[in-house]
Amino acid sequence: MAFEFGMFHEFQCPAGRTQPEAFAESFEQVDAAERWGLDAMWLAEIHVAPERSVCAAPLTIASAIAARTKHIKIGTGVQVLPLCHPLRIAEEAATVDQISHGRLIFGVGRSGFPRTYEAYGVPYGESRERFAETLEILKRAWTEDAFSYAGKFYKFDNVRLTPKPYQKPWPEIRIAANSPDTFPQIGKLGHGVFVAVRLGALSELAPNIRAYREAWKAAGHPGEGHVFLRAPVYVADTPEKARSEPEESIMYFYRYLGERLVDSASRAGVRAIEDRAARGRRLETITYDEALRDKIIVGTPEMVADRLMGLQEELGLDGILAEMNCGTRIAHAQVMRSLQLLCENVKPRFH
Repeated sequence: MAFEFGMFHEFQCPAGRTQPEAFAESFEQVDAAERWGLDAMWLAEIHVAPERSVCAAPLTIASAIAARTKHIKIGTGVQVLPLCHPLRIAEEAATVDQISHGRLIFGVGRSGFPRTYEAYGVPYGESRERFAETLEILKRAWTEDAFSYAGKFYKFDNVRLTPKPYQKPWPEIRIAANSPDTFPQIGKLGHGVFVAVRLGALSELAPNIRAYREAWKAAGHPGEGHVFLRAPVYVADTPEKARSEPEESIMYFYRYLGERLVDSASRAGVRAIEDRAARGRRLETITYDEALRDKIIVGTPEMVADRLMGLQEELGLDGILAEMNCGTRIAHAQVMRSLQLLCENVKPRFH
């Protein structure tokens, strides 16, 4: 499997931009990614955050991308399964897979923020059980002509779901993992895993990835599994521009994320093992030099390629989900230039 280059896209809506402008600029970036040969476009799912994003309906946006592109893969990064009705999401994902002729990658997770669950009226403490139940229903709905199901949250009798996915038995499923105990569970299921360093450091990933691969092998799956890193990436023509241009946006993002983590630490359903308050306070005080060292990938095309190759060798990565503007404050023209350099000057070194 070749190293996969993807862009993690939140359809950002920064201060001073209208929502129509946010959609227009975001689709301009999607069109450019298709033109420049990016492998995959990853769509976030972000609710009740008007200061940040208009990407509340990722499969709807995925359908629009499928209709306006021919080659790029379209991924959900991630569809928050506990907030979905399983039959509805099975229909919608299968529809996108049909429209795109099998270009959907179905990334799923639980989301780390209880605030969205509260807005939807779903207890965050149920998220793990709801996730497992929904994923099981999706697989059955996609592969069985008719099925019945009786679980804790959902009950169906003789359901005949249509359409079925274009890909068989289903679109490739990848699952996001944040807490250490989740990694072996994903390995046992035999799905690819998303790893990220929003809460920790790149150096902390290796033990969790090792646990994922050990569980993968123990379950009898062929190969070693597939690991994809989501991280902020910024590429510029000079080292000075690469360092200075994203700084304000990156630092704003970590302060914003830190505040949300501290806020979420005391909410219902959050586990003590996640240590959210301490991690949030750490993000609120992190320096830019620390972020450059431990969390983000910035530089000229040569510097970024070298960093990615080092991480590929160290962690056995299969691909990157590049967060090109996680703090929303990098100018659109600069995001476009960074994306172009990633596609045309970094990606060719891996193929």
